[in-house]
Amino acid sequence: MTRKIIIDTDPGQDDAVAILLALASPEIEVLGITAVAGNVPLALTAKNARIVCEVAGRTDALVFAGCDAPMTRPLVTAEHVHGKTGLDGPDLWEPEMPLQAAHGVDFIVKTLRTEPSGSVTLCALGPLTNLGTALTRAPDIAGRIAEIVLMGGAYFEVGNITPAAEFNIYDDPEAADIVLHSGAKITMMPLDVTHKALVTRPRLAAFGGLGTRTGRFTAEMLDFFERFDIEKYGSEGGPLHDPTTVAWLLRPDLFSGRFVNVEIETGSDLTRGMTVADWWGVTDRAPNATFIGDIDADGFFDLLTERLARLP
Repeated sequence: MTRKIIIDTDPGQDDAVAILLALASPEIEVLGITAVAGNVPLALTAKNARIVCEVAGRTDALVFAGCDAPMTRPLVTAEHVHGKTGLDGPDLWEPEMPLQAAHGVDFIVKTLRTEPSGSVTLCALGPLTNLGTALTRAPDIAGRIAEIVLMGGAYFEVGNITPAAEFNIYDDPEAADIVLHSGAKITMMPLDVTHKALVTRPRLAAFGGLGTRTGRFTAEMLDFFERFDIEKYGSEGGPLHDPTTVAWLLRPDLFSGRFVNVEIETGSDLTRGMTVADWWGVTDRAPNATFIGDIDADGFFDLLTERLARLP
C-alpha cells in the first residue's frame, strides 16, 4: 500500500535529496509539495522545488508556494550554508513546470479534509510556518493527519543557528509550538540523529558514480553543501538532515528513539527555538513526540543510493 504524503519544504540541498528520495520510492505517493520561506526566501524555495522535480523527471508533481515569513517574526535565512540560490553547486535553470495557483496552506487544509482521515502524512523539512498556519486556520485537520515527520530540533547536539537552537525550529518557534501541541502523531529528526548521517567522500562518490542526471546533480549539490559543515564541525563529512524524514517512512528499522515530551522555547531571547526534550523522563509532562536519537548510517546511505539510481 502506498503512503500518501505532502512534502513541506524550503529547498535547500538536503531538502532536494529528500524530495528525490520520495519521488524515487514506489511506496510513497507525493500528493503535493508546499514551499515555505526558510533556507532562502519563498520565491527561491518555490523555484528550487520545481527544479528538483524536473531533475527527477516528475513534472507532473504539484508544487505550491506557501508562507513567505514566519507567523509572528521576521524571516531568518541561511544563504551562508546553502548559497545564494539555496541549491548552490550544480548549474541551475528556470523551471518550466508551473507553480500551482493555490496557496500551500490552502492545499494542505483541503487535502486533509478531502482525503480519508488518517491517510495523509506531512513530511516537514523546513520551518513549520505552513503547518502551524494550517492548524491555526483549520484546527479540525489535526485529528485527520496520519503522522507528521519533521526535521528539526536538537537535544544533545543543542544548536546550529544559535548555541541553543536548530535552524528550522528557531526560524518559527511559534509554529513549531503549535505543531507539537496539535495532538497529531509526531516523529522528530533532530540534529542528534542527522549529525550521525555524514556524507563522507565515499558516500558522495557513490551518488556521482550513478552516471545519471540525478546522481550528478545530487553529488554537485552535496559537494557544495558539505563544505560548510565539514569546516564548522571538523567532521569527515557534513550531515544530511532532511532525507532522514522520508527514510523513516520507508525504513523505520534504521532508526531508534524515544517517545517523550518536547517543548519549544518561544519567550527567551537567549534560547529562542530550543527544543527541550524530556529524554530522561524527569518531568510529568505528557509525551507528545517520538524523538529520534540514532540511525544506521550505512543502511540509510545504501537506501538513498539505491533509490536515487531509479531516477533519470
